Amino acid sequence: MFSEKRKRGRPAGRTEAGEATRRRLYDVATHLVAERGYDGATLREVAERAGVSASLLYRYFPSKRAVVLAFYDELSDAYAREAAAVPRGRWRDRFAFALATSLRILGPHRNTLRALAPAMVGDGEEGLFAQATAFSRARVLAAFRAAVVGATDAPAPRLAAALARLLYLLHLAVILWWLLDRSAGQRATAGLLALLDRVMPAAALTLRLPLVRSFVLSADGLVGQALLDPP
Repeated sequence: MFSEKRKRGRPAGRTEAGEATRRRLYDVATHLVAERGYDGATLREVAERAGVSASLLYRYFPSKRAVVLAFYDELSDAYAREAAAVPRGRWRDRFAFALATSLRILGPHRNTLRALAPAMVGDGEEGLFAQATAFSRARVLAAFRAAVVGATDAPAPRLAAALARLLYLLHLAVILWWLLDRSAGQRATAGLLALLDRVMPAAALTLRLPLVRSFVLSADGLVGQALLDPP
């Protein structure tokens, strides 16, 4: 899918000490973003808090963008590994597993993700649909595709691929809801997930209708043009 020969934001010739330094700088940077917001955080302050020189920091993270890409890299890699354990079953149940896994992986990083929300939904290079973040998008989308294509009730291949992409977008909408959710313990998000569980059986039934299948394919084509296809 993409080369893993050199990790994003890591200098060549990795050593154990170098990896420890990179991890410490990464942790300081992501905590600072959660505290100050993406625009308010500066690499100068990251270096000061970590007690290193700016030149050393720039060896690992030459820009805030490099920190964000490393953040996406780590989360999408963890998600891909966990989502691979999707149980055998119907596509709607496998989608529920993929969605729940995503929320579980992202849970400890909610504050950082909330701070990054303006960048994620913007048109910049840090956005969810930017070309620079395609590596992360491809990993997560592949998990949703596997959830549908490998289901016991998987639709025909073309329809399965289209459905997977729309479910991937639905998952992003749920994540945005979760990030904005101000209810105690994110109870509103739990309610939304319960509502989806009730709706999905009906959605699976309606997918048998020619009009609904045509709608899914058409909607997927528009999604590809607007968001997912490279320019």
